[in-house]
Amino acid sequence: MKKIVHTLFSYAEEIVSAFFISITVCMVIVNVFFRYVLNMGIFWSEEVATISFVWSVFIGAAACHKRKMHISIDLLTKLAPDFLKKPLRLMAHTIMIILNGYIVYLSVIFVRASSIKPTAVLGISSSYVSSALLVGFGLMTLHSAVFFFEELRSGALPPEQAAQG
Repeated sequence: MKKIVHTLFSYAEEIVSAFFISITVCMVIVNVFFRYVLNMGIFWSEEVATISFVWSVFIGAAACHKRKMHISIDLLTKLAPDFLKKPLRLMAHTIMIILNGYIVYLSVIFVRASSIKPTAVLGISSSYVSSALLVGFGLMTLHSAVFFFEELRSGALPPEQAAQG
């Protein structure tokens, strides 16, 4: 049971993103079937698919960041002399914390502003859609902070060089 909980927690972003992309795909397929086979579309399916897609993108971006799958400035740290590699990685993590943190701040403002605007079809608050920004960039800020502190705790050499030496 403990292993299942650990696995669910470590893949939480991937699971949530997959859930939302599944909703997107299902809504599009169902609406195509209704529209072209039954000659009646589901009027709210496009909005649900769009909202689900937005959530999938931002949570998926956080999952990619957690797994270090985004393009980064690795080239700079790989070309640098050994004594500069750790400071450069710390600087890169610091920049990511600052940028992502600032986007979280802007997301809070955006969510507040969008809370009074209803969506076009469903009539729900647009903050349900724009909250994806807040959650996605909040998770990326958290992961960046974890990377920063892991780098601080690590030795002078990166793990791949320590294993070779």
